Amino acid sequence: MSQHIFITGVSSGLGHGLAKVYLEQGAVVYGCSRRVPEDLVAAGLQHAVIDLSDAAQGAVQATAFLDSVECLDLVVLNAGKLGQIRDLSATPLDDLRETMEVNVWSNKWLLDVVFEQVPVVKQVVAISSGASQSGSRGWNGYSVSKSALNMLIKLYAGEAESTHFTSLAPGLVDTAMQDYLTNLPVDDRYAPLEILKAAKGTEKMPDGETCARMLIDAFPKLLELPSGNYSDIRKL
Repeated sequence: MSQHIFITGVSSGLGHGLAKVYLEQGAVVYGCSRRVPEDLVAAGLQHAVIDLSDAAQGAVQATAFLDSVECLDLVVLNAGKLGQIRDLSATPLDDLRETMEVNVWSNKWLLDVVFEQVPVVKQVVAISSGASQSGSRGWNGYSVSKSALNMLIKLYAGEAESTHFTSLAPGLVDTAMQDYLTNLPVDDRYAPLEILKAAKGTEKMPDGETCARMLIDAFPKLLELPSGNYSDIRKL
């Protein structure tokens, strides 16, 4: 039987890679994003345009999209927002609120919709980040939101005991986010930038599809770990 997978943020980067590989493997893939990935739709992706920053409208759209789905073998909460690299004291509250809306609260209402609409949900993986643990200067809203996402997943794991939950850091992935980060000027305040610049274009920073293949191999291994845990693919 084909796997049934739901992935957020499928228009580019890691989400696009995950959807592409799962479709190649014969899975039934449901995806949402603000832009339509025409190549994936042509390959069989079932897609909905959903703006995760709009909770009211997004929940209505997600409910309609998943209305006839009976089982999801895997939900990947991939969509996210980085925000600007700058000091927390220089970051407006509105920017922090928007980052939290996309990286945390959208996953709350999405999970609520999924569990309300879909009778069987076997596994949920939320794409987290090492930034949720490191607290590196400059990654302010991103670090706060990913740390909060880890706890959100842990809390849901205690409520939905028949579903296995993991927050997973995928390591460095060569996406538009990394294009922004590695093109920033040298700044001694933000040490991780130099690490990212050195990794760009090497095997230490694979593209979205290459990383997706590694993650897909790792997802079954997560089921052996306690539900609700944070994991880093580089330490599995």
